[in-house]
Amino acid sequence: MGDVQGKVAFVTGGGSGIARVTAKVFAARGAKVVIAERDGKLAEEVANEIIQSGGEALAIPTDVLDADSVKAAVDQAREKFNRIDILFNCVGGSNPKDSAAAALDIDVWESTFRLNLRGTFLCTRAIVPIMTEQKAGAIVNVGTWGSLHGSWPKHAYVSAKGALISFTRAIAGAYTQDGVRANLVVPGSVKTPLWHARGEQDSPIIRQRTALTARYPFSVGEPEDIANIVLFLASDDSRMITGAVIPADGGRSAF
Repeated sequence: MGDVQGKVAFVTGGGSGIARVTAKVFAARGAKVVIAERDGKLAEEVANEIIQSGGEALAIPTDVLDADSVKAAVDQAREKFNRIDILFNCVGGSNPKDSAAAALDIDVWESTFRLNLRGTFLCTRAIVPIMTEQKAGAIVNVGTWGSLHGSWPKHAYVSAKGALISFTRAIAGAYTQDGVRANLVVPGSVKTPLWHARGEQDSPIIRQRTALTARYPFSVGEPEDIANIVLFLASDDSRMITGAVIPADGGRSAF
């Protein structure tokens, strides 16, 4: 299950968190991995770890919010590996100043949309033509459980991630005849370095996490939990799944 042997995976934000772990999972299953990461040092670090483990990887310093940087990275990846079979769009995030709409600063709204949508759009725009030429490809985007649940108080973040749902479905519908699939995974709480750092800085977050875990005991996971789902969606084992939103949030968006 989750066979990506010989495929080429382009992973954005691959220097840390879920993307870093997913890049390593791809490589362990036989994929050649492109680490597209703004921090070139981190990208090299991950690529070297993959290579030292017997895999094949290419680190490319990439600002996914810049169209020229994305084009250069995609061109370099294709020159190296001749094809791109998988695109994992993992760059995104929330702003601590995000809030309910009535109190939300417009700059926070606009910057949050830019961070969560622009990179996914630019990378998809650059790579879809390669996939359609190949008549095969899988795109996996990352959402948030809050976009499926009306109680989340950060309205810019959930709105941007909600837009990603529509974008994912639009890509799936537009390119299905060309052999391209697109799906979106919706993580719950994942124990990334950022997750740990926020908990150390803010005791109310710890109280919130404790309450959520009590109600949703499967809602807190490790990066590997999400990486394995991304692996499945990127592989031919999920060939009948496209345009789907896959919650991996321990039931938060369901009850």
